[in-house]
Amino acid sequence: MVESVKNLSEKLSERGIRPSYQRIKVLEYLVQNRCHPTVDQIFNHLIKEIPTLSKSTIYNTVNLFIESDLLKPIGIEDNEVRYDIDTSDHGHFKCESCGKIFDFAIDIENLTTEDLKGFRINDKSVYFKGICPECLKNKKDNKKI
Repeated sequence: MVESVKNLSEKLSERGIRPSYQRIKVLEYLVQNRCHPTVDQIFNHLIKEIPTLSKSTIYNTVNLFIESDLLKPIGIEDNEVRYDIDTSDHGHFKCESCGKIFDFAIDIENLTTEDLKGFRINDKSVYFKGICPECLKNKKDNKKI
């Protein structure tokens, strides 16, 4: 899905965000690279095209996108935050071998527990960790050698 700069600019404007060149490039990267990137990954990709870019600009842009519901933080690991351009309810699976994060459908709205009666839930997230099919296949292939 390749969106034009005009469409991305309009998407930002609809959310009340001034569509600066850096913000458009960050949004473009997120839309075209649905890899659940970290700030470092976004920065390292865009610095090649925008040599004056700072990591602070990426952090500020990501936070602005989160506040405007354009982006969702994923805290699947304690030591890193990744970002998801898909803000709809879904779960995440992280492969412990290759580090990729995969989306999966789940009915989060109806996920409840009796132990939380009387609690106000502000966020529901579902994370699984394990080994993805490709890494499992590679491990089996390597054992045959």
